[in-house]
Amino acid sequence: MKTSSAKDRGPGMQLRSCLARAGFAGALIVGTVGAWAGTSGAGSAHHEKLGSPVVIGASLSLTGTFSAAGKAFTRGYHLWEAYQNAHGGLLGHRVELKIISDKSTPNQAATNYTTLIAHDHVKLTIGPFSSLLTLPSAKVAHRYGYALIEGAGGAPKIFEQGLPNVFDVSYPVATGLVPFAKWLASMPKSKRPKSAAYATITTIFTSSQFPTARQILVKAGVKTAYTNVFPTETTDFTPIADAMAASKATVALVGSVDVPTVSSFINAFETAHYNPKALIFTSGSDMGKTFLPAVGTKNAIGVMNPNGWYPGIKNSLSKAMVKAYLKKYGGRVATINATTAEAYSVGEVLTQAVKATHSFTNKKILKFLHSGKTMTSVQGAVKFNKVGENVKGLVFAFQWQTKTGKPTLEQVLPLHATGSVPPLYPKPVWGS
Repeated sequence: MKTSSAKDRGPGMQLRSCLARAGFAGALIVGTVGAWAGTSGAGSAHHEKLGSPVVIGASLSLTGTFSAAGKAFTRGYHLWEAYQNAHGGLLGHRVELKIISDKSTPNQAATNYTTLIAHDHVKLTIGPFSSLLTLPSAKVAHRYGYALIEGAGGAPKIFEQGLPNVFDVSYPVATGLVPFAKWLASMPKSKRPKSAAYATITTIFTSSQFPTARQILVKAGVKTAYTNVFPTETTDFTPIADAMAASKATVALVGSVDVPTVSSFINAFETAHYNPKALIFTSGSDMGKTFLPAVGTKNAIGVMNPNGWYPGIKNSLSKAMVKAYLKKYGGRVATINATTAEAYSVGEVLTQAVKATHSFTNKKILKFLHSGKTMTSVQGAVKFNKVGENVKGLVFAFQWQTKTGKPTLEQVLPLHATGSVPPLYPKPVWGS
């Protein structure tokens, strides 16, 4: 999941309706402060000694189209908040998150950041979920001179605006489907897929991923059997899925932004007895906690998605976050959403910027983030170019596989990347 997410991964991700609201009326969540999982009572005692709170504001999709990812993002932010407060806060001050619900609408997100900055006078701001909501939010933050560090707004359109205050800690969204396309193109001609079907929702998150991937496949001789760009208002995906099935394309690429969309396509494919040898969704299938129950564990096996993180990534910072997540929220490792890691990475980068400048002054933080310094996160290295993209951000493809009878999301592409396991190809038949 930059989905759906993942990246808007969301994810970076988008919207089916834009409901504007004039005033502040969103649900307000003031982050509760807990000790970092694994710390002793000394951590709580340390917390009590922290200075006055530094309030950090964010708008998140707690309801609406992006609510599943928005809630996963919230968990990532609160995990970082708890860790920081158990380790001295920020410059000795207790971190206090102020999160306002934007109902997954860009107008409300913009309103929320205006409220947070102009009315609530938060010291710092961190980003919302999805490229769609990031752009208007970044514009508001820029108007007030605030940096906006975010983790799910990596679509090219964000950076084409030339805003000097937006910084995405995750991989650039446009590269999302490249590992998948290169893998197929690299196959021996006898095994290489003959045709591909493409369908994507018209969002800045999904649509930006298809041109390069399709170009790679066409150049490799993979014919385009079907293509469709459908509007964000679409609610019935069955006709599109049926048309993809009728094309009998060897592989299918679907630009999705949430679990319900992915579930609709999979159900329609199964009903039509269409079982592509490889199937990838841009977002939604990485959200294990909601994806697996929606499609059934057997139907999940073989499904792929691009992302910059997964629960088993070989990263010591990530391992610590996963351990804390399980202690705080329970569940299984495989069901932790990549969006949680994206949000946690935002907090990590903000921490490093504040410590480097020894300041909560946005002007100083902006200068540091533009300095070309390399930072660290649970997703890996972070280094921003002049427009705020993470040039160190890596994208992988992940696939649901079974280990000891349980579904797990495994890193499979690039084939020779550290941590990759062989992908299942062809994908197992539905329900097998």
